[in-house]
Amino acid sequence: MKNRLKLLAFVFLLTAVISAFAQDQAASSTSKAVGTVESISGNSFTLKSDAGTEISVTVQDATRVLRSEPGQKSLKEATPIQFSDVQTGDRTLIAGKASADGKSLAATTVVVMKKSDVAGLQAKEREDWQKRGVGGLVSAVDPANNTATISTLVMGQKKEITVHVSPTTVIRRYAPDSVKFDDAKKSTLAEVKKGDQLRARGNKSADGSDVTAEEIVSGAFRNIAGTVQSVDKAQNQLTVMDLTTKKPVTITISGDSQMRKLPEMMAQRIAMRLKGGPAAGAAPGGAGQGQQPPAGAPGAGGTGAGAAGNRPAGGGGDMLQAILNRAPAVQLTDLQKGDAVMLVATEGSTAQAPTAITLLAGVEPILTASGSESSTILSPWNLGGGGGGGDASAAP
Repeated sequence: MKNRLKLLAFVFLLTAVISAFAQDQAASSTSKAVGTVESISGNSFTLKSDAGTEISVTVQDATRVLRSEPGQKSLKEATPIQFSDVQTGDRTLIAGKASADGKSLAATTVVVMKKSDVAGLQAKEREDWQKRGVGGLVSAVDPANNTATISTLVMGQKKEITVHVSPTTVIRRYAPDSVKFDDAKKSTLAEVKKGDQLRARGNKSADGSDVTAEEIVSGAFRNIAGTVQSVDKAQNQLTVMDLTTKKPVTITISGDSQMRKLPEMMAQRIAMRLKGGPAAGAAPGGAGQGQQPPAGAPGAGGTGAGAAGNRPAGGGGDMLQAILNRAPAVQLTDLQKGDAVMLVATEGSTAQAPTAITLLAGVEPILTASGSESSTILSPWNLGGGGGGGDASAAP
């Protein structure tokens, strides 16, 4: 009897092991890809993955095609659709069997987020960031009390804002020497340091001095204001004499760098605002604080479909930001020795020059009005079209 029980126990254990092995094998044979539909032909389409590769996806009769709304974190509320409803530009998550070279995938499940739905969400989030967003330089961090204090310029005067963090606050941090929000990683308040740029969205107190944050994005960047000393078109670099340190700084201009130039009248309006006076003919938007960062949407300077909708905005509907958004774009070749510029760049290293994230030319009146303080006007997200936020990982 004992031997029989031992045999049954062994058989049961062996069956469990085989079952677990089979499940592991099934899981390992399933591949996933996330990206944007680039083209469609018959029952297949080309996916431009967020990693930058192109994958040929085949949709079979048994393939489940589901539509998910932006912001949904599970497929419980996803609705079945026909493959014919899928369009170029739609965001997709694919699960299926990949080829040996990884260049094609036979889909078992296709989860679609419509391009129009993403655009609608971006518009809503952009508006919400403008209404409930704040931004500035971190002046203090108190992890014990879950707060960070940021300093921002309002009517030429510094204002301190306390940002309160809860367990549900989504926190991200930019990767070192990266200008792409796609490279931002989930983070914690402990990683936020004094001197960082920080943007937060949440409910503000009546006087705007406290914000209960729903989302935060931070990063360590260099703020520079000064004059152009030289331009190296071959190396895509310029050298700026830093107004604060009185030392030259070499800056690299990349394809992701956002560059604009203020017309003289616009620069004078901003200078008047920084002095605390009325900005005659100011653009609509009121006197909020903070700046509005760009989305990775077309025209906002972001790159790739993966960037769309994922960059947070600053807030307040500030007059300054409205003017910046209307300033014309310029190229490195448009800059001349002696031009006044303000810019935000990555930190750089001994082996790598800082890379410009945002650069604003035509700022002579602003430098005259506020000197080195003017460098803090810009943020890494200043010159774009605004929008985004939300948990990028929740979207297909």
